[in-house]
Amino acid sequence: MSPRQITVLGECVADAFTEPASVPYELALRVLPGGGPANTAVALARLGTPARFLARLSGDVFGRLFRAHLEASGVDLSNAVAAAEPSTLAVAELDAEGQAAFSFHAQATADWQWTSAELVGVDLADTACVHTGSLALVKEPGAAVLEDFLAAAAPRATISIDPNVRPLLVHPEVYRARLAHWCALADVLRLSEDDLELLLPGTPPEQACGIWHAAGARLVVITRGADGALASLDGERVQVPAVSTSVADTVGAGDSFTAGLLHRLGARGLLGGRLTELRLDDVEEACRFGTSVAALTCSVAGPNPPWQSQLAQLATADRAWRASTPLSGTSRPNR
Repeated sequence: MSPRQITVLGECVADAFTEPASVPYELALRVLPGGGPANTAVALARLGTPARFLARLSGDVFGRLFRAHLEASGVDLSNAVAAAEPSTLAVAELDAEGQAAFSFHAQATADWQWTSAELVGVDLADTACVHTGSLALVKEPGAAVLEDFLAAAAPRATISIDPNVRPLLVHPEVYRARLAHWCALADVLRLSEDDLELLLPGTPPEQACGIWHAAGARLVVITRGADGALASLDGERVQVPAVSTSVADTVGAGDSFTAGLLHRLGARGLLGGRLTELRLDDVEEACRFGTSVAALTCSVAGPNPPWQSQLAQLATADRAWRASTPLSGTSRPNR
């Protein structure tokens, strides 16, 4: 079954990674196209899901980079807005484990200036799922416009939200104040364990899932890095292990996991409504696929999700490894 279209709504961000310069007292920046929603749209398209991206793309040097990157990955930009404002820039510094600490340059940039008129004509007839989240859902003046769009889309499409909390740019209290409303709109809530700690400090993941189910979200998935993912469907839970990999950095891993999850659910015809046909084994299988997509993203620098052909190579290598290693309990090699 060919998956139906997934529409992604949100920001593009120029991810600038610091590098040593050859001249003393200078710092080089390597700029890659990023931003949580943009990363998810790219990953979906590369996996073979028709992906449309609703974005406000600047005409500046970064905006042109975004557009070229998205189009080369097969993302539909037919409803993208040509924005007059500058692009958002994030400067990333990586630690020894490949985790990135970001500083943002996002004042009055293109991504947050949505108006109702820019979204009113978007046709969702062919869309099975609308995915959004991150900064575009909390940065004014556009945040309220995006919430209204989700509310209008909910009767005809599955709604997926990734809060992707950025405390240096927006105080976590802003996310906390809106999260119950998002859960009332969302069918899928995917977030990281770092998001969990910022949203519900000190709350065990299982308890947090119960809170968000009560607020309306049917499927809650908490990704936990090297510890895999916890998925909860109406209170039925499953733990999915991570896939071992050699980590270049973790930038975009959560976005790629979300894309893998939605791609797999869409390919099985489970998106397009309130997930009424979804079962826990479907969730487990989709999460396992998502961890494979995330692992391949971690194995390369920056938010560079894999293409479908690379997943096929990973599956072939995994089958070969299993065939040559019949004994249970043997550690899988890093790759």
